[in-house]
Amino acid sequence: MTAHARGRARTWAGPTRRGPIVVIGSANMDLVCRVESRPGPGETVLGGDLMTVPGGKGANQAVAAARLGAEVHFIGRVGDDGFGRQLLAGLRRDKVRTGHTLVSEGVASGCALILVDPRGENSIVVAPGANHHLAPADIDAAKELLARASVVVMQLEVPLKTVRYAIGRCRRLGTFTILDPAPAPSKGLAGAFYGVDILTPNEGEARALLGRGGRSSSALRAGQALRDLGPRAVVMKLGERGAMIVRDQAIEVPGYRVKVVDTTAAGDAFTAALAVALSEGRDLPEAVRWANAAGALCCQGFGAQPSLPQRSLVDALVAGVR
Repeated sequence: MTAHARGRARTWAGPTRRGPIVVIGSANMDLVCRVESRPGPGETVLGGDLMTVPGGKGANQAVAAARLGAEVHFIGRVGDDGFGRQLLAGLRRDKVRTGHTLVSEGVASGCALILVDPRGENSIVVAPGANHHLAPADIDAAKELLARASVVVMQLEVPLKTVRYAIGRCRRLGTFTILDPAPAPSKGLAGAFYGVDILTPNEGEARALLGRGGRSSSALRAGQALRDLGPRAVVMKLGERGAMIVRDQAIEVPGYRVKVVDTTAAGDAFTAALAVALSEGRDLPEAVRWANAAGALCCQGFGAQPSLPQRSLVDALVAGVR
């Protein structure tokens, strides 16, 4: 581990209450195809069989946290179509509570088009559908749930105004928050989005959030710049290298080497595991180490939710390294 001294006014504090994990976010049906190479502009390539796999960053994180043993509630929207029914059924099979998962009448469910190459790297295009109908009123309807949550997890595949409203609501309630800033908006984010306890970008998202000033930055400098915007901590996902915690000091937490089949949802597994570990009272470095294991294990399977690991596998991988 390496550490770099850095002063900061907003001090670190973990979750202040024990309670469920609440995920606010997207649910998509992923249309997944394996390809020998991802196409460039104007290029057509032949792929393998097309698969439909439940996904969406919000639903992935909710399912991941549930498989890791947490009580999880999902706040989101699906369409009144076959995909919507499948998405709801999948959440319930994994014991995710869906009392605040709403069906938007006359609207298609969100879909994601995913191409996966032989190295396991992917390209993703998201058609938001019902996800873009998630509104601040839906957050208000869940205020009692948010008030007793240990951790609230959010991403950016639903309207930004709704995420911003949820962050403000959680701050007023004193509820611990994690924002996974993906997909990172090309114009960056307003200051209110950084009023979370933890921001969990990957390197590309961190630089996108910082604009031109972040394009040539190292991971450390990008993390420090993001923390200066307001979150109590930045936990930057570094792929197979692990993760970097940036708060008063920066700490690198090594990753786990696995055979990569598909990286889809690895970041979601990481963020969910981080939320679960913190909700159980682990300190941040230990929580990140556990999250690294969850993200690595996810890369060994194919497709988003089918690849999300069970708790026993995460514990075994961490124990084996120790």
